[in-house]
Amino acid sequence: MADSPREFLLEMTDISKSFPGVKALDNVNLRVRPHSIHALMGENGAGKSTLLKCLFGIYKKDAGSIIFQGQEIDFKSSKEALEHGVSMVHQELNLVLQRTVMDNMWLGRYPTKGMFVDQDKMLKDTQAIFDELDIDINPRDKVGTLSVSQMQMIEIAKAFSYDAKIVIMDEPTSSLTEKEVNHLFTIIRKLKERGCGIVYISHKMEEIFQLCDEITILRDGQWIATQPLEGLDMDKIISMMVGRSLSQRFPDRQNTPGEVILEVKGLTSMRQPSIRDISFDLHQGEILGIAGLVGGQAYRYSGDAVRHPRKNCGHHQAARQGHQQPQRQ
Repeated sequence: MADSPREFLLEMTDISKSFPGVKALDNVNLRVRPHSIHALMGENGAGKSTLLKCLFGIYKKDAGSIIFQGQEIDFKSSKEALEHGVSMVHQELNLVLQRTVMDNMWLGRYPTKGMFVDQDKMLKDTQAIFDELDIDINPRDKVGTLSVSQMQMIEIAKAFSYDAKIVIMDEPTSSLTEKEVNHLFTIIRKLKERGCGIVYISHKMEEIFQLCDEITILRDGQWIATQPLEGLDMDKIISMMVGRSLSQRFPDRQNTPGEVILEVKGLTSMRQPSIRDISFDLHQGEILGIAGLVGGQAYRYSGDAVRHPRKNCGHHQAARQGHQQPQRQ
């Protein structure tokens, strides 16, 4: 008789981890099914990253068991985890900018022909993965010439190249535009269709409801709940994350901004054509939001900054009077 399919690809049970003076994880559970996208949520410091680092071999767990594809495992390194089919796409991308895309794809496991790297096979294998995931990037391009979203796609393609069964994604859309996010979601769904279990970490609720099938919530290093997303709403999830009911997520506040304390006129960047002749006022007692696509510049090359009720001043003088000059990004 053929074996019946396993209900769970990954079962992490009663995982505990302590650091000096801190109980980071206290009997935490996470179970991920094949063909599913599983949200892992909690406030900052809830234990999400620590839990996944225990899975990935970065931290050694103090207690608990990890069952992957029916076998108990205890990876000693991220390399061992990758080789067994557990891959993590970190929020901070881990690519060598000076090397080509295909070099990064196969770094540490280059195909060889005799004593030399088999460049033709590396190109062919990279292109085959890109075609399957609908990634339009030249494998011969240097990674340093690509956008952040393209680098994100390469990281996901690397996970695919390891034949990963579990793919962990940590805030993957934090630096992407809406169009790039939609493309990323298409690729994630392809991984799901292929049978992968995706662990998805995000603080963006709309993404969770759009993409995920189930959710596990952690709070203060403890497991709170695991359940299907169907039937949950945003307020219920937030309530489980913070440990109290929310009568008003954004309570009404009365605030009357005061005098203008910072006035910017004619702000123009010589290196960023989209920043041209920008002006705004900042009032005492207000929060001024500045929005735009990824890639803007945080420093200026011409224009006046005025700090009321004093005279016009440049950024050096403004900094001395209480305004910190933005650091170059």
